[in-house]
Amino acid sequence: MAREVWRETVREIANYIINSVENVDKNSLEKFLNGILGAKRIFIYGAGRSGLAARAFAMRLVHLDLPVFVIGETITPSIRKEDIFICISGSGETSSVIDYTKSARKVGVKIACVTSYKESTLAKLSDLVLVVKGKTKIDADKKKYEDRQIKGVHTSFTPMGTLFEDVVTVFFDGLIAELMFRLGRSEEQMRKVHTTIE
Repeated sequence: MAREVWRETVREIANYIINSVENVDKNSLEKFLNGILGAKRIFIYGAGRSGLAARAFAMRLVHLDLPVFVIGETITPSIRKEDIFICISGSGETSSVIDYTKSARKVGVKIACVTSYKESTLAKLSDLVLVVKGKTKIDADKKKYEDRQIKGVHTSFTPMGTLFEDVVTVFFDGLIAELMFRLGRSEEQMRKVHTTIE
């Protein structure tokens, strides 16, 4: 039977997601959720595929009837001290994310980052750091690739930041379920906020 790369990859991703979310620090997660619930408004940003995960999270926050904006949209208002800025970068070194975070710091807004590297530039700029492990573009380095192969860690079919982006997308969906529970929101209530012009 021919090798089914797609099936191997899906299994690898699914197993990686489970292992990654099991290792998320509970105290950091609680601070992250409290930051969202305690903010007047929520601003979110991520670049590339991390940006897609950020937008999906923002969309569900809208369905929870929370005031949320995606940085970079033309209708995004100015950010203020009582808001929270959530930034997503697997490496924690993405230049646009760091630039926006520095701008947010000047305003004095609370900054929460989701990254795989707690010692990254982004993490050091943030008030709340939520470490979600995932292979990022940094890990695509050839030497690191060879080291992983020697150690028996094979992620060759999940290129660049795929694992981080997949983990974060599913992780954010889990956070939405938690927020639904804490806010007492039902799926029916969320459906009423869902777009009607499609």
